[in-house]
This record gives sequence, C-alpha cells and structure tokens, in this order.
Amino acid sequence: MRAHNFSAGPAVLPLSVIEQLQSALPEFRNTQLGLMEMSHRSGDFQSIHDSAKDKLRSLLQIPEDYQVLFLQGGASLQFYMVPLNLLEASDSAAYINTGTWSTKAVKEAKRCSQSFDCWAPIDGIFNTIPTEQVDVKDAKYLHYTSNNTIYGTQFHHIPKQDGIPLVVDMSSDICSRPIDVSKYDVIYAGAQKNLGPSGVTAVILSPWAVEQSRKNQRDGGLPSMLNYGLMVDKDSMFNTPNTFGIFALDTMLSWLQDIGGVEAIAIQNEQKAQKIYDEIDNSPLWKPHAESHCRSWMNITWRANDESLEQIFIREADKEGLKGLKGHRSVGGIRASIYNACPVESVDALLNFMKDFSQKHG
Repeated sequence: MRAHNFSAGPAVLPLSVIEQLQSALPEFRNTQLGLMEMSHRSGDFQSIHDSAKDKLRSLLQIPEDYQVLFLQGGASLQFYMVPLNLLEASDSAAYINTGTWSTKAVKEAKRCSQSFDCWAPIDGIFNTIPTEQVDVKDAKYLHYTSNNTIYGTQFHHIPKQDGIPLVVDMSSDICSRPIDVSKYDVIYAGAQKNLGPSGVTAVILSPWAVEQSRKNQRDGGLPSMLNYGLMVDKDSMFNTPNTFGIFALDTMLSWLQDIGGVEAIAIQNEQKAQKIYDEIDNSPLWKPHAESHCRSWMNITWRANDESLEQIFIREADKEGLKGLKGHRSVGGIRASIYNACPVESVDALLNFMKDFSQKHG
C-alpha cells in the first residue's frame, strides 16, 4: 500500500505514470532496448523529445515563436544562466525577493551583473508578497519566483512592473493553472514538482531572450553549456540529455492532458488547498504562516500555537502513512505539499487526521 506523499520534491507521481515508466525500462516500444539504453540520437528518442515539447506547448498555449528547452542543472543553474545570457556585466536586473529561492537567484545574478533586490519584506519574515508596483529602476528585466515552497506563498497575479521583460521561476507551480506565456520572456522550472522526477529543467524563451543570448558575447562568447542560443540551435541536445527524465515528463504531460489539462487541474488544486486552509483557520490549534492574499495552492505551511505539538503531529501522521509533513529545516513547523499529482484522497486523509488530532489535543 502506497503512503500519502506530501513531500516538497521530488514529489508524488501518479501511480499510472510510474507503471508506464516501469514498463518502458526492460523494453521500449518493441525496440528490443530499454528506455535508458537507447541513443539520444535515435529516432525513437527524438519522437519522445518532440512529443514532450508539443504537449507542453499545447497545455500552456506557448506562442509559436517561443523556444522550449529541456536542460539539466535544475532551477539552481538557471539562477546563473538567465543573467549570464540576458545581461552584460554592467547591466542590472530587478529581483522580487520572497524567500530562499529568490535570495539564491539574485546572489547568482550578482556574480555576472549589477542586479539587485527591488523588493524584500521589511521585517525579514517571508509570509507575504508585494501588492504594489515595485521600483525596477533601470533594470533590464524583472525576476520573481511564482511559488515559494518553503514559506508557502504564491503569486496569484503577475507582478506590476514598468513593461520591462519578465522572468519567472515556476519550478513549483508550472502546469498547475493556466498562464499567459506571452507575458513572459523566460520561464524556467525544475521538473520534480509537477513535471516528473528530478533531473530535467524546462526552459521557455521568447524571441527577445534568444536574441539577447546571441548578442551577449562576453570575452569571446558564453560557455557552451550555459548558452541559450546554442541550446536552441542544438534542440537541447548539444550534450546527452536526461533521456529518462524527458520520457517521464512526456508521460506526466499525457496524464495531465487526460484529466483535462491545466484548466481542470487548477480547479482541483484550489479545492484541495482550500480544504486544508479551512481546517487551519477553524481550529484553535493552528496558525497559518502565509498571509491570506498570497497563500500557496502547492505548499501549505502552518505552525501549532503550542509548538511542542508539531513534532507529535508529524510523528503520529507518519505512523498513519502521511509522509513528508515536516516543515523546511530553515523555518520549522508543518508543510503539506499538494502538487498536481497529490490525489484528493490524500488531502482528505490529511484533513481527517488533522480533525482527529485537534480533538485529541485541542
């Protein structure tokens, strides 16, 4: 029997997807080769790669002139790759700092540019996001993290800005709801939340972003593995890609299409999150971390009013098959990550456990 998995990532996968991945390992589509044994230059893998790109384009309605890449290195590599491709050393980008991942992103940007935080909480407590227009000064682009896995905050709107290019890290909420891709110049996302297992990073580039990469020839050119323009030219296959990860991503996107796409999963995601938030708000035992206007649909974070109960809750939940509820080590507390593949049944099981726990300890 599988546990209820609330891990922040790598995250739960649908059992049907896992079974499809499993069946492809010994032999893929009568090729007499296992999925992880075939050449990335083969026609069979090219069909997988093309299928994954086509599905992502369809699900997110990506404009035809935008490029889709499947890279490696996670969002953490994109923290450096984005400014390296889009900025000269004397240029700057403005970063909305809503937590750990934004902090890391701007740190990497400062290695190769004059980038800066254009917003951060005054008290240093990451439980909210900006609601007013931020001051981007003379920045070349504005960067933000759409969903913060650690603090449980999420943008439910596109940040107000002065019309400059927009870059977003969507690692933990891509494909969880409809978005207007044309509003962005770079979207990047690690796969391990909503797109499959870890090891693949989806990157979506506007024509402007590709042009900037081609123009940016720092001291003789960008490093090959960090060059968007080269990766576009080589269709993400300058080097050997994560063939298994791309197949897994393609399979996950098929699953998402089958259940109605991002429009359908958005309704389910909001309903799942609201169930847990209602219980937190209505119980004297709990207090939410994020302010109400920016609560995440993906990562629900809360504390006990009596913090000594938190470890008891996590320990007893684990015994009941509710896994991965411990908050991030930097903030503590409790966190339930309920990405696309987290079933309603798991959320209901958590909800029932929370109600029972409140009756026992309230």
